[in-house]
Amino acid sequence: MIIYNVTLSINPEIEKEAIEWLTHIHIPEVMQTNLFISYNIYKIIENPMERTHNSYAIQYTLASWLNFEKYSQNHAFSLQEKTRKKFGENILAFRTFLEKI
Repeated sequence: MIIYNVTLSINPEIEKEAIEWLTHIHIPEVMQTNLFISYNIYKIIENPMERTHNSYAIQYTLASWLNFEKYSQNHAFSLQEKTRKKFGENILAFRTFLEKI
């Protein structure tokens, strides 16, 4: 099992709009590729006392690296471009992988 982890840093001024768009538009579009098994979205809390950090982790579960290759070649650019066009530099993303052992 492979986890494709997308960590997002969101400008606080657009946080509510961005989370709404991600959960109702972007993530469903990613899942409609039928290359991912499931997903989870988490708010990253760096300071438990203040809870002011505006970062999120979206973790998509993949059955195989082949599925990620298909996603990367056929879908990733256009889906990421939609986010860039809508929010510009107000959402910054970096991507990592986790593999269950």
